[in-house]
Amino acid sequence: MKRNIVIATVAAAALIGGGTVAAYAVGGDESAPTRQQSNVRVADDRDDSAEDGAEDKADDTADDRDDDVTEIRSEAATDKVTAAKVTAADAIAAALKHTPGTAVAADLDDDGSNVWEVNVVKGDGTDYDVRVSADNGKVLGAQRDADDDNDGREDLAALKGASVDAREAARAAAAKGAVTDVDLDDDGPAAWSVETAKGEWKVDLKTGKATQDQDDRDGQDDRDGADD
Repeated sequence: MKRNIVIATVAAAALIGGGTVAAYAVGGDESAPTRQQSNVRVADDRDDSAEDGAEDKADDTADDRDDDVTEIRSEAATDKVTAAKVTAADAIAAALKHTPGTAVAADLDDDGSNVWEVNVVKGDGTDYDVRVSADNGKVLGAQRDADDDNDGREDLAALKGASVDAREAARAAAAKGAVTDVDLDDDGPAAWSVETAKGEWKVDLKTGKATQDQDDRDGQDDRDGADD
């Protein structure tokens, strides 16, 4: 009778308490009890939960870092444009007046010099870097690029039949934001690639239509999604 009472008491405690329980089996000769331990805690679930939390935290950190980089880039572009009094289109016009040819790129230096660097290719494919003051539009000098590696000829070939030049591309993209960089993108269908303080744009060589660069648009969508 005593043994049955002990077993019934232990079973009830196991059902009510859960977790780790200890059961005692008492022999007929009332010798020392034998302890059997059962651990019903699921450690794997706890480990998986901790791992998922660490991954989520790492993803959030990476997203925050990407947003910070984008914000810094945007602020830097805005500072460059604010310091420039001469637009990209005007800098290109000044460079071509000094060094006749075909403008294939224009970039506003970010080294504090406040100068536009306009890349001009002559009919024979020779490549020149023309520096134009972003303060007053004065040409500061022109230098032939000895390391063009036929880039000039390739640029002229890509622009064959084009109706929109670099100056017109800069003007088209200026409606989207102040222009800081104009470049000929011949990776795939040739187009003008124009960077503004508000994003990057592709300008069609024939129509002059400006559309937001796909990579820039995807990045903007990702940022907007993160903000939701």
